[in-house]
Amino acid sequence: METTIEQPYSYPCSPRSSPPAMAITGGRRRRAVAKGMQKTLSKTSMLVNFLPTGTLLTFELILPSVSGDGSCSRVSTLMIECLLGLCALSCFFFHFTDSFRGPDGKVYYGFVTPNGLAVFKSGLAVEVPKEERYRLSFVDLVHALMAVMVFAAIALSDHRVTNCLLPGHAKEMDEVMESLPLMVGVICSGLFLVFPNTRYGIGCMTA
Repeated sequence: METTIEQPYSYPCSPRSSPPAMAITGGRRRRAVAKGMQKTLSKTSMLVNFLPTGTLLTFELILPSVSGDGSCSRVSTLMIECLLGLCALSCFFFHFTDSFRGPDGKVYYGFVTPNGLAVFKSGLAVEVPKEERYRLSFVDLVHALMAVMVFAAIALSDHRVTNCLLPGHAKEMDEVMESLPLMVGVICSGLFLVFPNTRYGIGCMTA
C-alpha cells in the first residue's frame, strides 16, 4: 500500500509585511518635507511683522478706491504708483526710528542719527539716552531695504496692481509671483537672523 506523505504547504509570504514598511518610510519622508515647507511658509508669512504697523493695512484699504473698477486709466495707474511709493517710503523711513521710556513712564520716539537719537518733540524735560544702540548703523539700512522688499513682494502679488502697472503680462507675472514671495521670504529670513532687529520705532512694539 502506497503511503502518500503530505508535504507541508508552503504559504506565500504575506504581501503586507514589506509594503507597510515602505509606506511608513514614504509617509515619514512626506511628513518631513511637509513639515519643512510649513516652517518655511510660516517664516515667510511672519515677515509681515517686520513691516511698520498700519502700512500694509493702509495699502489694502486705499487700493480699492484708487484702482477704481479695474479699468486702469491713466489717473488710476498714477494713483497706484503714488500709493506704492508712499507705502514703500513708510517702510523705509520708520525703520530709522527708535524709542525710549523716560523716568515718567512715557515712551518717546525719535529718529536715529550718527550722533544719537533725535527726538521728534523738542524741549523735553527728560534726558535723551546717549547709548551706542541709538546711533545710526549699517544694520538699519539693511532692515529698511528688506522691509521695502517684503512690501514690494506683497503688493505685486495683488492683480489690481500688476494689471495696471504691467498690462498684458498677467501670465508672466503669475509665474513670477509663484516663487518671488518665497524667495524674498527665504532671503529676508536669513538676513534678519544675521542682522537681528533691536529697534522699537514707530509701528513697532514699545521699549
